[in-house]
Amino acid sequence: MDQRLLLMHQVMLADAPRLRAYDAALEAAVQPDDVVIDVGAGTLVLSMMALRHGARHVYAIEADPTMAAVAERIAADNDLKGKLTLVQGDARAANLPEKADVIVSEMMGNLGPEEEMATVVSSVARRNLRHGGRIVPRRLVTELAAIEFDNEGWGLWRDATPDDPIGGVLSYRLDALQEFAEPGAQLHFFQREPTFLSSPEPISDDIITTERPRKRAPSTTKLTINRPGTLQAIMGYFTAELTDGVSLSNYPSYPGCNWAVWVWPLRHGAVREGDEVVVDVLPPSRRTQAREPTDWRLDCRVVRARR
Repeated sequence: MDQRLLLMHQVMLADAPRLRAYDAALEAAVQPDDVVIDVGAGTLVLSMMALRHGARHVYAIEADPTMAAVAERIAADNDLKGKLTLVQGDARAANLPEKADVIVSEMMGNLGPEEEMATVVSSVARRNLRHGGRIVPRRLVTELAAIEFDNEGWGLWRDATPDDPIGGVLSYRLDALQEFAEPGAQLHFFQREPTFLSSPEPISDDIITTERPRKRAPSTTKLTINRPGTLQAIMGYFTAELTDGVSLSNYPSYPGCNWAVWVWPLRHGAVREGDEVVVDVLPPSRRTQAREPTDWRLDCRVVRARR
């Protein structure tokens, strides 16, 4: 088995807030004797949660054949025969023997839409969800914000000052590293909260239903600076609305979170209130691995406010 895949699932299983949020959402969504579909079932954790909350039967769909073999062993170890049917293959092509009452999925990437959860789940729902059925999560929003780091990550590469980690110890400048860095996305777990120089603005807002999601085209977003500072990066993060009162987000970063925050570093520059950062969002083409968050790109420019 690919050890990277195993490690990924290990990290996901260690994310306690993720598990608690889905457990609470499924407790609210699943009613006694419901049929549930778990899309991207992986280690069957969400399937077993649904059974624990009263589901009569779960159809667990997993595209990866290696992971499906692991799921089959987990189902056997937990004596799920008659309660769970494992379906290996593309969920979008699944035609199940009965309509489901609930569909659950956890296919959020670090940025949010990379794994195309809204498209996949809506396709499954059109074929297999009964009228009035419920989907968890029901909404996925991705937002961007202009930020200044608090002496970490890309925020370290600046002029040395006595109170920063590099300047205080070495008394040397290392900000020349900015000149050598190629433009590209990074994944970051925040140890200290960054300063938001703009309000967050959505770049995608998918209501997950049986309707086909709109096609995602390159979009332009304007981030208006409302707090003066040093613009060091554009940050992207998701919020998934699972059900009433239950949501899950990868920002703020929290201990054990399996999702890093998506960050597009910028050459450091001073910005003032009223300036605008114009951001063109460039998703990868269909011919590339759209699931890789670091393949998503931004084109950014600052428009100065009239003084």
